[in-house]
Order: sequence, then structure tokens, then C-alpha cells
Amino acid sequence: MGLSVMILGLALFLGVHLISTQRELRSELIARSGESLYKLGYALIAAIGLALIVWGFANYRANGWIDVWTPPHAMRHITVALMLPAVILVVAAYLRGRIYTTVKHPMLTAVKLWAAAHLLSNGDLGSIILFGAFLAWAVVDRISLKRRTDPGGPPIPVGGPGNDAIAVAVGIVAYLALGFAFHPVVIGVPVFGA
Repeated sequence: MGLSVMILGLALFLGVHLISTQRELRSELIARSGESLYKLGYALIAAIGLALIVWGFANYRANGWIDVWTPPHAMRHITVALMLPAVILVVAAYLRGRIYTTVKHPMLTAVKLWAAAHLLSNGDLGSIILFGAFLAWAVVDRISLKRRTDPGGPPIPVGGPGNDAIAVAVGIVAYLALGFAFHPVVIGVPVFGA
């Protein structure tokens, strides 16, 4: 049951995010409902989807674990290493500087790194579906961004190297917090020293 709930959550969460890649459909929905209602519906569907993903994956891990393959232990170290730039890229998506302009879409790059890194170290069916779905969505979204012809809104100001230094510092602190506190407590899997 947990796996089914997680898949439903992925369909809702990633499905609503895929609407952004379908510019004509997105414009039509905004024209019909208005931008505020569209954003409210988008946020509500995404939140429900995320809740179902979290609940379904937790239930699957507790009651229905299905091993597909056993990754070598060294893959865990690669995953831990890849997560540092992934977290820094998430921060750089909001503290825009040279990292942002160089990578162009640091949030999508971070999602791809996060998903690929976790696929390397997790060989169970639920993880393969979860991280594989996020990786596929990020790839599709990035391809759609390259093909878009609409302006996509007003340009957002980009800062300089100071923003990069802050992004790296905040990213390192967030990475350590995720590794030492969040992942072992919330996910139940230790990151460091395991």
C-alpha cells in the first residue's frame, strides 16, 4: 500500500510541476481561473502530492521493502560527496550570483544530483521509483526550458561573487545539518560515520 500511495503522490507532485513545461496549457489554466486561483491550486496539489510521497515512502520502508539490487558500500560515500554540491546549488538558486549564471538552473541541477546520487546508493524498488521519477522530471523540465520561447516573466537581479560565497557557506551549514540531524532523525538513515 505504501508504494501505491507514494506513486500517487509522485503523480500529483511531479504532474503539477510538469504543467509548467506545457506553456499553452499553463496559460489556458491561468486564463480560465485567474493567476491567484491557479497558484493556490498548484500549491495545494503539490502539497498533497508531497505529503503522499512522504507518507507512502515511510510506510513502504516500514512494511513493504523490496530489494532489487545491493549497491556496493562505496556508493554511499559517493552519494554523501555529491550531496554537498547539490545543497549548495539549492542555496545558489535563491542567492543568485556567478554560480547561478554559470549553471543557469541550479535548482534543477541540484535535483538531478540529489536523485542520481541516491539512485547510486539505494537498490530497493521504492527508492528506484522515487529518485528515478525525480531525476526524469528534472531532465524533462530542463529540456523544456531550453525549448521555451516565452519570456517567462521579468528578469530577476543577479548579484556577484559575494552571493556565491554566502551560498557556499549556507550550503555547507545546511549540508551538515541535513547529514547530522535531519537524515538520521527524520529518514532514519545515518549519513556520516555509517
